[in-house]
Amino acid sequence: MAVLRTSRTILGASKESSYGSPATIAGGDCFLVTEVTLTPVATDVLERTTINGFPGAKPFIQANTRVELSLTLELTPSGTAGTAPDYNELFLGCGCVHDNQASYNTFSPETDLSTADSLTIAVFIDGSRHLMTGARGSFSIEMSTADTPKLSFNFIGIYEDPTATANLSPTYAQLAPTVANAANTTGFALHSYAGAMQSFSFEQNNNLYYSELVSSSKQVRITERASSGSVSFESVALGTKNFYPIVNSTATGNLTWQHGQTAGNKILFTAPTTQLESIAQDENENYQILNVGYRALPNAGNDEWSLKFF
Repeated sequence: MAVLRTSRTILGASKESSYGSPATIAGGDCFLVTEVTLTPVATDVLERTTINGFPGAKPFIQANTRVELSLTLELTPSGTAGTAPDYNELFLGCGCVHDNQASYNTFSPETDLSTADSLTIAVFIDGSRHLMTGARGSFSIEMSTADTPKLSFNFIGIYEDPTATANLSPTYAQLAPTVANAANTTGFALHSYAGAMQSFSFEQNNNLYYSELVSSSKQVRITERASSGSVSFESVALGTKNFYPIVNSTATGNLTWQHGQTAGNKILFTAPTTQLESIAQDENENYQILNVGYRALPNAGNDEWSLKFF
């Protein structure tokens, strides 16, 4: 009896030409992950509350059958300015637009969420293929000092029956990651204060809605986004920068950092209009740390944040 081995898991994704139409996935569409959680059959269970004259469990009916996928990968550049990283199409499936230029690639929020790109995503597990079509999702970023920055994605897609399909031969081009530290990560600023950052998080916070409406079709919609996150940094004298009255106000300001310092290896995060919504004190080796929660707000619209590879 052949037993499937999770160590032989391969993931690939490709943008669909039209919503829900399966896209071809080849070895070059694969990317390396550090964590993956697949729910091949996610359903809403409807219990049949029949009265049949004797005790026992009730039969049920599955509704809104879909596929759910969560994955984490290392936030790495391509190594070549103007070339997007291997996993770039995952951003497209999260309601992002891609500005592909000769010297840089930038991802930012999509203007019309109803027409956001969709993906076909394949998860191969030792010769067993799970396919999800019409997939759309949301992503987050985590970065901590002395650790490698991470990207996490959550997708919902239309259910397709798994098949016995040989694993792809993947072509991986992702670079080895670098840790966040004083040499590799620079330019941190929050509301124009250039401080010493300990950790950072960002949640795109897309609202995902799976529907099978009568006389319609199966689809995953991104109905809204409300990007937010938190940042931790060393506290300084109030005369240098006083964040407490800023939190206790409607003031907005920037949030930015750069990871990587050479061409083709640089990643720049920018949230130009953040409003600070919480502040708490912490401690690290007898130094005070401020933990600040923020919301990334739109200004002119669809400009809450950007992620630039250059």
